[in-house]
Parts: sequence; C-alpha cells; structure tokens
Amino acid sequence: MTDQCLINSYSGLLSIVISLIIVFLGILAITQLPVTQFPSISPPKVNVTADYPGSNNELMVKSVLIPLERALNGVPGMKYMQSDAGNDGEATIGSV
Repeated sequence: MTDQCLINSYSGLLSIVISLIIVFLGILAITQLPVTQFPSISPPKVNVTADYPGSNNELMVKSVLIPLERALNGVPGMKYMQSDAGNDGEATIGSV
C-alpha cells in the first residue's frame, strides 16, 4: 500500500515540475523574441475626391485642389500629398 501512495505522490510532483519547466521555457522564449518577428504596420492613407460638374482641369486646380491642399497641409504626421485633376470635373487628393 505504501508503494502505491509513493508512486502517486511522485507522479503528482513530476507533473508539477514538468509544468513549471514549460512555463519557464515559455517566458524565456517571449523575452528572447526579436522585434523583427513582428509585422510592420503601413501608415494610414487618406483619399479625398471632389466633383465639380462642368469644370475643366484649370478651374478644378484653382478653386478646389489648392484650397484643399492648403487645408490638409498642416496635418501632423503626413509624409506626402498627391493631387490630380481631370477635365471631367473630378479631382482626387491622396495623402500618406
């Protein structure tokens, strides 16, 4: 009977030791994980589309794109801005 109790106590102790070893190795792996393993995050992009029916390219630039670019120019963290106007009365501004 004592052999049975001794075996049961060793198996409980063994499972605790194995669990602690697994937890320790997991903590060690997390602390040693290099930052390069995480994906890079792309910056947010903003697209503005403006419609001005009946206008041409020159009118869109003067009356729509230039005021919008001036308003958007002071946004913190913006890297660059690109604008385009067509003769169909449509203009787009994209900023990153």
